[in-house]
Amino acid sequence: MKRKTKPERTGNKIMKTFQLIPTNGRKSFGGKCVVIEAEGHKYLDSYNTRVATITNVGTLVLTRDENHLSNTTLVHINTFLEFYGFPKMTKKEILNH
Repeated sequence: MKRKTKPERTGNKIMKTFQLIPTNGRKSFGGKCVVIEAEGHKYLDSYNTRVATITNVGTLVLTRDENHLSNTTLVHINTFLEFYGFPKMTKKEILNH
């Protein structure tokens, strides 16, 4: 899976941001699905809202705000999960996670 990488420096810490590439046949998410890797954590921002985190110890944290779980954001979350080796989840599974 291709990704556009952009390393950035915040203070003494380096973080990397990139856009995920869809796995459902689309060419891109149009910049609306951004991953940030910093200090071993991986964050997913969908439409500039943090909706998922994989901590530096591998714990998956997902939003429980149903207002943040549009169909498009669910596609973003599942692409993020697949990219990092987690199984896809339904909206109900995410809300109950």
